[in-house]
Amino acid sequence: MAKINPAYRRLTAGYLFPEIARRTREFQAAHPDAAILRLGIGDTTEPLVPEIISSLHTAVDQLATRETYSGYGDSEGQTPLRQAIADLYTSLGAEVKMEDVFVSDGAKSDSSNIQSIFATDSLVAVQDPAYPVYVDSNVMSGRTGTKNDLGQYEGLHYMPCTAENGFFPELPDRKVDLIYLCSPNNPTGAVATRDQLTAFVEYARKHKAVILFDSAYADFITDPGLPRSIYEIPGARECAIEINSFSKSAGFTGVRLGWSIVPAELSAEDSKPGELHKMWTRRQNTFFNGASNIVQAGGTAALSPAGREQTLAVVKFYMENAAIIRACLQERGLTVFGGTNAPYVWLKTPEGIDSWSFFDKLLNECNVVGTPGAGFGPSGEGYFRLSAFGRRENILAATERIRTQLVL
Repeated sequence: MAKINPAYRRLTAGYLFPEIARRTREFQAAHPDAAILRLGIGDTTEPLVPEIISSLHTAVDQLATRETYSGYGDSEGQTPLRQAIADLYTSLGAEVKMEDVFVSDGAKSDSSNIQSIFATDSLVAVQDPAYPVYVDSNVMSGRTGTKNDLGQYEGLHYMPCTAENGFFPELPDRKVDLIYLCSPNNPTGAVATRDQLTAFVEYARKHKAVILFDSAYADFITDPGLPRSIYEIPGARECAIEINSFSKSAGFTGVRLGWSIVPAELSAEDSKPGELHKMWTRRQNTFFNGASNIVQAGGTAALSPAGREQTLAVVKFYMENAAIIRACLQERGLTVFGGTNAPYVWLKTPEGIDSWSFFDKLLNECNVVGTPGAGFGPSGEGYFRLSAFGRRENILAATERIRTQLVL
C-alpha cells in the first residue's frame, strides 16, 4: 500500500507566491476593469541582451546538423561555462577553481537539492525573514516538526533579522549544522559586510558547520566595499557552498540556469575534505543530466566581456527602478530599507497594519501587488517587499498611484 511522505503535511498554507497570485486573481475577477500593476514576485521583465540572443541562436542552429549536433554533456556543466564562472570569481578576488563549479537549472533547485548530501537530523539555521524555499524544502525533507504558536517550525534554528541588527543575524547561540545565508538578502535587501561574513565563517569552521550561501543578487551590489562572494573571506572554502544564478543578473528567470560552488576543501563534522565534493558530483550524475546545451551557451555568452557589459546595463536599469520606488515611499513618510545594493525595497507597514492587511490595502487602493513580509517568516511581520523588477512605465505608474491614492 502506497503511503505519502508525512513531512508534506507539516507545511502550512500554500507557497507564498501562488497564494499572492490566488488573491490577485480573485481581486481581478471582482474588479475586471482594474489595471493591476505587479511589484511582487522577483521576475525579470527586460529582454535578453543581444550577446546572449546571438549565442542562443547559434547553439540552436548547431543542433540542426550532424557535424555540430551535441547530446548529453557532463552533468557538472560544459567546460567553457564552468571556466567562465570560475574566472568571474577570480575577478572578485575570490578563489574558485573550475572543478569547484557545478552548473544547474537554477539557484532555487540547488538551494533545496543540496540538502540531500547532509544528514536528515542536521540542525538547520535560517535567516528570518528568508526566501521561503530554505524553510519549506527542509520541512519537506523531514528535518522539522510542526509549526508552533510563534510561526516557527520545530527543529529549525531561526536567526531573526530586524531593523535593530541591520537585518543581518547574530551568530547562533548554540551549535548548528547547516546555515542558510543570503546576501544581498531576499527579501530585506540587506547586504552582509566583510566583518559579518568573517564571523560566520569563523563560527562554521569552529563548529564544523556548513554555510549555504545564496549570492543570486551579487551583481546588484553597488558599494565596492561590500563582498559579492563568501569566498572573498579567508577560510570559506573549508566551510561554505555558494549558490548563484543567471536569473536576475542576465534575465534567465524563464530560461533557467544557475550554479553551485562546492570546493574540494569543504568538509563536515564526520567527513574529510573532498568527500562532500564527491557526494555532490555523484548526486548530480545520478539525478541530473546537466542543464540544456543551448542555455549553457547563453550563460557562457552572458559572462563574456560584451555579455557582462550588456547585462550589467540591465542590472543598472533595475536599480534605477529601485531608486524610484524608494523615493516614492520615503516621500509618503514610510520607513524604507534595501533598494540600494539589492533590487528589493523593504518597507515597514504603517502602525497597526499587519503585512497581509497592507497587501489588501495596496491592492484595493492602488491596484498594486507587493509581497507581505509575513510570508518570509515570523520576523517579516509588519514589513512588506516591493520588487524593482518591472518595466519603467509600470514602475512610474505604480509609484504615482502610491503617491496619490494610498491612504496613510
